[in-house]
Amino acid sequence: MATSDPSLAEAIQNTRAHLLSLRNAHGHWEGHLSNSALSTATAMVALHLVDAPLHSARIAQGVRWLVLHQNKDGGWGDTTLSKSNLSTTLLCWSALSLCEPDRTEPIQHCEAWIKERTGSLEPEVICRAVVARYGKDKTFSVPILMLCAIGGRLGPEKEAWSRVLALPFELAAMPREWFGAIGLPVVSYALPALIAIGYARFYHAPPSLLNPLHALRRALWPRISPMLKLLQPSTGGYLEATPLTSFVTMALASAGEKFHPCVPEAVRFLEDSQRPDGSWPIDTNLATWGTTLSTKALTATPEGRDALDIPALKTWLLGQQYQEIHPFTNAAPGGWAWTDLPGGVPDADDTSGALVALWHLCEDEAERQVLAPAVARGVRWLMDLQNRDGGIPTFCRGWGTLPFDRSTPEITAHAMHAWGLWQELLPQDLQLELASRVDRAIAFIGRPSKRDASGFNHVPLWFGNEHAVEEENHVYGTAQIMNHLMGSGIASPSITRILETGHRNLLAWQQPAGGWSGGETGPASLEETAVAVAALACHAVKIGGPVDKATSEASARGARWLVQHTSTGGNFPSAPIGLYFARLWYHEQLYPVIWTLTALQSVEKLSHQKSRHTAFAFATE
Repeated sequence: MATSDPSLAEAIQNTRAHLLSLRNAHGHWEGHLSNSALSTATAMVALHLVDAPLHSARIAQGVRWLVLHQNKDGGWGDTTLSKSNLSTTLLCWSALSLCEPDRTEPIQHCEAWIKERTGSLEPEVICRAVVARYGKDKTFSVPILMLCAIGGRLGPEKEAWSRVLALPFELAAMPREWFGAIGLPVVSYALPALIAIGYARFYHAPPSLLNPLHALRRALWPRISPMLKLLQPSTGGYLEATPLTSFVTMALASAGEKFHPCVPEAVRFLEDSQRPDGSWPIDTNLATWGTTLSTKALTATPEGRDALDIPALKTWLLGQQYQEIHPFTNAAPGGWAWTDLPGGVPDADDTSGALVALWHLCEDEAERQVLAPAVARGVRWLMDLQNRDGGIPTFCRGWGTLPFDRSTPEITAHAMHAWGLWQELLPQDLQLELASRVDRAIAFIGRPSKRDASGFNHVPLWFGNEHAVEEENHVYGTAQIMNHLMGSGIASPSITRILETGHRNLLAWQQPAGGWSGGETGPASLEETAVAVAALACHAVKIGGPVDKATSEASARGARWLVQHTSTGGNFPSAPIGLYFARLWYHEQLYPVIWTLTALQSVEKLSHQKSRHTAFAFATE
């Protein structure tokens, strides 16, 4: 593809039009999350335990969907595009065994897959396999074992429940400020699961009467039980997510609490969330996240900017900023969540995304000064989240003992992106404090990777790749760290080294056909290719002057790959690179569209630089 090739301009125009067409009636983006076998299995079991006859039609729809989307090997993946994995397969196996045991063929096919992976269907073997997958993080291992027990897969009832790891639900009675110090065995946002599943385990397999925990838990349940209603959003769905809502509901229903005040609203949420094909998605929507990403991509060019209702988008985004302490995580006001629905939880990535989007929605400093109070609260929220290691976690400072609460480099870089854009417009005292926070964040990102002494800390938390080693998405992490650091405008020798290392790695990881996967092997995707192309092209533009041949050729091949695999901006198949909860895969309709637009626009900008520096040879035919 030469710089004059009209296919690049055509692909940009078509991609932009497609992204704009995906807005909802209110002018922002909700996106569309993938159907989920895991969500479908958990929702079926929850509805079955609450009132099987009443929900028989919905359950039957879910059964049909699961059977239709069973992988050829007998297992299930988290999405219809995903490889079979043990967690989801165990949940589907248990759900079918409970809700429609006459489905012998898919159940037997599934059992063969499980035996091939674990060596046996014996309860102890299954328990060991589940615990081994998640380690000390019980956020997901305990719900899986609970559903297996409910489905009769772990032996007789009392023995089955004794195999479900106990959760100390009594800790929920402690002040929320203590949670980071006492080391909860679940991540910060899973408090409802800790309470409901912990109680269900106590109800079915209580400790000995001589054990002090027996009396303590029995005495505290009346005090803790109402918390489930207090933590429940008006939609009824905890985190607006089917799995968490289902786990809470089935735990209560199994423990004689099907008339608990939170159950009717949780059931309503599950009813409303089922899709026409009988499945359930992993979450309702990522509206705030999708909107901030779309906004950034579109405001990068005058054509995209002119197509937006900028005042309405600014008003909507400002309306999503939290003004009160959050009941789940005790987060201070000032952050943003991933969704505009009441079940969201403020987090670092979405707070950074909102701050970046608001910057780009303003045309000049005068407009930005109007937003200064809201922005300062958001910047302060991110600063207060920073951990001792200099990194930024997702939800809560100091909860770093479990994977989904630790500092993570791509989120840290995203925070730096927001800080760098706004720093000169902040109050003087905040600017001074921010300078030291930025230095610590750079040091965190620049530390050598434990897996690659020649690289930097680039393994992302919320995006992975099923085909990569350890399922880690080195391409996405490297590219987005580069994109955020370059977007921040912050310069330092350390950042230069990070960018140069990332640049070398991306060149090395590109596949011969021009695309990128999550690592050195596996099928290329639009998402991973797009973020890599954007990073390489932006790095070349940032350096200025002639571009080296390797970068020229890599950018050209990547751009051609994107144009070809989107049918010149007309088709955007998504890949399961997103991670949710604990190693739970999803794909999102918006990701390939947004990132392809960003990548192709970056290549177009690089092509303009070519005209000023004739040593840059973009065409590689």
